Amino acid sequence: MKRVPARRPDGPGIDEVIEEEPLEIRVEGQAAAVTMRTPGDDLELAVGFLLTEGVIDGIDDVRAVATVADNVVDVRLAEGVPLHRQRLADRQLYASSSCGICGKASLDRVRARVPHREGWLPEAETIDVVLVSVATRQAQYAATGGCHAAALFDRRGQVLLLREDVGRHNAVDKVLGAHLRAGGDTVGLGLYVSSRAGFEVVQKAAVAGIGTVIAVGAPTSLAIEGAHDWGLGLVGWARGGRWAIY
Repeated sequence: MKRVPARRPDGPGIDEVIEEEPLEIRVEGQAAAVTMRTPGDDLELAVGFLLTEGVIDGIDDVRAVATVADNVVDVRLAEGVPLHRQRLADRQLYASSSCGICGKASLDRVRARVPHREGWLPEAETIDVVLVSVATRQAQYAATGGCHAAALFDRRGQVLLLREDVGRHNAVDKVLGAHLRAGGDTVGLGLYVSSRAGFEVVQKAAVAGIGTVIAVGAPTSLAIEGAHDWGLGLVGWARGGRWAIY
């Protein structure tokens, strides 16, 4: 966060604003993507990004990950990662903080490789537990009002991890990457996002094996179609004691 001067009708003051800077993600020294993100948890972001892009399917596919320059992270893959997955990183991509990497190419890639799973729908009590828990953990949002959060939770609603970022897709990659680097398995967990449930959020959840998604905002039509195709539970409009299951 940064403190900047701001002028309002009642006079000058100081605002805290969320930081936004580019991060270049390299694989084996070659640029794979540039994303606009909030600095911090960069190694987790890189690992989570490669997971949700299908380059890796677990932390055992990562030999090393390190910051090699300002705003640059390099990931070295373990021996044995299949060539077709390595080639998913053989392209230069740009992700904005609002949209991420989306479009027909992204849709075609994910539909080709994500199997249908038996997801689950959270009970009403579980949704309430998750919402109460995440509300007290979004420190950067409380200070700036300018970032999203993503959290992993279990079937009881216990929040395991939460990460924040200016981009909702980055927040998802950060929390998934953090869980993997801590030795956890994302398959079957729930994912909370403080944003709408867009296609890319549901896509990332599907690739990571998430069982259900709870979103504060509305889902899109393509996100609903994807959740049905991949077997994810999908809850939208989850706030203020209200929610809708799709």
